[in-house]
Amino acid sequence: MTRLRAACLPPLLFIAALMTNAAPAHEIGTTNVRLTIRNDRTWSAEITTGPMALLNKIETAAGERPSRDLDAAALQGKLSAIADVLAHYIEVRFDNAKPARAVSPVKLTIVHVELPPDITKPSYVILTAEGPIPAGASSLTWRYGLVYSTYAVVFADAKGDSPITQWLDSDAESRPFALIGATAPPTAIRIAAQYLELGFRHILPEGLDHILFVLGLFLLSSRLKPILVQVTCFTVAHSVTLGLTMYGLLSLPPQVVEPLIALSIAYVAIENILTPKLTPWRPVVVFGFGLVHGMGFAGALAELNLPRSEILPALVSFNVGIELAQLAVIAAAYFTTTYWIGDRLWYRTRFEIPVCLAIAATGLFWTVERVAGL
Repeated sequence: MTRLRAACLPPLLFIAALMTNAAPAHEIGTTNVRLTIRNDRTWSAEITTGPMALLNKIETAAGERPSRDLDAAALQGKLSAIADVLAHYIEVRFDNAKPARAVSPVKLTIVHVELPPDITKPSYVILTAEGPIPAGASSLTWRYGLVYSTYAVVFADAKGDSPITQWLDSDAESRPFALIGATAPPTAIRIAAQYLELGFRHILPEGLDHILFVLGLFLLSSRLKPILVQVTCFTVAHSVTLGLTMYGLLSLPPQVVEPLIALSIAYVAIENILTPKLTPWRPVVVFGFGLVHGMGFAGALAELNLPRSEILPALVSFNVGIELAQLAVIAAAYFTTTYWIGDRLWYRTRFEIPVCLAIAATGLFWTVERVAGL
């Protein structure tokens, strides 16, 4: 019994931690920034993000009760009233100088709030920030302190030539963007490396719900074949969704996708409890859920409007990053649990089923939470 507890404790603690931090994991794409350098030596940033989440972040920081059930006009009014506060969360620095003498003054405007009554359509707010560029400045860095996950910053000159994309984690500062001379377009290797890292990071450590889904696939059986069949179906589905989205042929709003992702987690865990082996319909179901999971972040890649010459290396490397992260999750699960106790007679009843119950409970909790938050 002591060995059982020792073997089961790490994964059960991991599941408990996930349940305690039950937040949407596929937040990539809810915020994006287009940073432009104008000919009059000023910069402008168009920030698109979730309106209610933005307001609630400021209210929570101020110790106020978060607002609920606002219409577009009321929400725009509240955001306009705190425009100066929002501006303090934007930091544009030049030539890597110290913030005390290098931060550009920021003027922020609430341009538009969209709260469609149809929940299948996305809600968003567009903010415009702008400020001067000091004489002689050759580079700038960007930082936005109101993002809690990964988001894209697309940088270009006034003509929009050769845009450069950086993916930033929450309030991290960007690498310097060059202001002088034409910016060389990114190479295929640079694009591949960037999206490989992004794909991996989207799963580890940021994709809590995706991790649980992969663990659900893994726990169906300790044998290699069922795992490979399911992961292959999931991979193909991910690739199809990403490809269609990046070429502008498919798009679904997060209000629909996020609850479905949570429900998929509960489904695979419950099916693991009901059956100990790979059923004929399981690969088909996993393929369908793979399409849904891909939509959880594919919209962000499409919104970057990459040139067609860059889409293929970005798509391939992003998928490779996802696969490497999935394999890392499976390997960690196998070598910390199944490798040691997978051949025990009590493995299914005392380990697999309890863990699947925890995963199913987490998936159902997330489903209710995300539906209630629509």
